[in-house]
Amino acid sequence: MKKGLKEAFSKLKLPLTFLWEFHKGFEMYYLQGIKWEEEELENVFALILFGDYIGLPHPPTELTYRLLPHVVRELYVMEEKSTKEVSFKTGWIGV
Repeated sequence: MKKGLKEAFSKLKLPLTFLWEFHKGFEMYYLQGIKWEEEELENVFALILFGDYIGLPHPPTELTYRLLPHVVRELYVMEEKSTKEVSFKTGWIGV
């Protein structure tokens, strides 16, 4: 009885391992996509709040002040990018 179970498990081990690794690869791929999407949404959020620096219309000042605590990290990122040299990553305006 035990020998039959061991044979069955040994035959199932390779396909199950393959499927598990396949699943992990897809999970990693989609998590990278979700992280990229989150970064882009943060950029859009910052652009909405601070768009008046580049000539875009902005929301009312009161609303901007209420949303300001949510973009503190973005302010640090913008400051870091603005002190770097102009490159492909920082863009032509350095922000």
